Amino acid sequence: MNRKVIVTCALTGAGDTTGKSENVPVTPEEIAADAIAAARAGASVVHIHVRDVETKQGSRDVALYREVVRLVKASDVDPVINLTAGMGGDLVVDPSEPTKQLEGTDLISGLDRLPHVEELLPEICTIDCGSLNFGEGSNIYVSTPDMLREGAARIQELGVKPEMEIFDTGNLWFANVMVEEGLIDPPPLYQLCMGIPYGAPADPGLLQAMVNMLPDGAQWTSFSIGRNQMPWVAQSVLLGGHVRVGLEDNLYLSKGVKATNAQLTELAISIVNDLGSSVATPDEARDILQINRKG
Repeated sequence: MNRKVIVTCALTGAGDTTGKSENVPVTPEEIAADAIAAARAGASVVHIHVRDVETKQGSRDVALYREVVRLVKASDVDPVINLTAGMGGDLVVDPSEPTKQLEGTDLISGLDRLPHVEELLPEICTIDCGSLNFGEGSNIYVSTPDMLREGAARIQELGVKPEMEIFDTGNLWFANVMVEEGLIDPPPLYQLCMGIPYGAPADPGLLQAMVNMLPDGAQWTSFSIGRNQMPWVAQSVLLGGHVRVGLEDNLYLSKGVKATNAQLTELAISIVNDLGSSVATPDEARDILQINRKG
């Protein structure tokens, strides 16, 4: 069991959640304020998506990322900054005419998903390690081996630590291949994403099996969505991993009680402490992950 646990707060995501909770941050100012509040509550890492201010949907606008990062860096806290690089993989097909792309498609190359990473050079960025039937309907998240190798090589050139997002066991298999090929610098960082339809189900036995597949020396985090978020904090700590919470994955503090990112962070930290571990400071997280501090 880990004695020092890295707590990541995933602030807003790109899902259609803004109509379900007024606490989901949308503007750069709101997202940065939540990042700062989560860091003050004890989060080691803040995981950042941005949203279009008008539509409230997920965005790839570099200017929005630039403003969030500027505001966080100008604050009195210094969390590890983790930017998503997963936007641009959405393919929505017509089930009766699969070659036809429908509204909601946002599909670009692996390299074209990285302009904000290239400009801002965060300490961590994500890389989604496989394609996935994403929920009901005809939405596919596309991340092919060629895209992944090309993206991983560019991230490595930039000196940014990739957090490999693992949505199923095949994703983990391929992530391990990239580690073996030298595309991922040590120690590799894995994020085991559980409970997202239709990837890996939130099953403790499956989490244990995935942990058993990790290479020696790997660092890993795991999370599950919805009401499994806090039980998964305990699952991850007990198996020796780090944890992630936040409004990207869960909107509630308890049944019927809407949460804030700071409240979810505080609750996760209390679980970590109750299990006999302690939460890593941002600088301790940097040391554990051997990441390059960015200016």
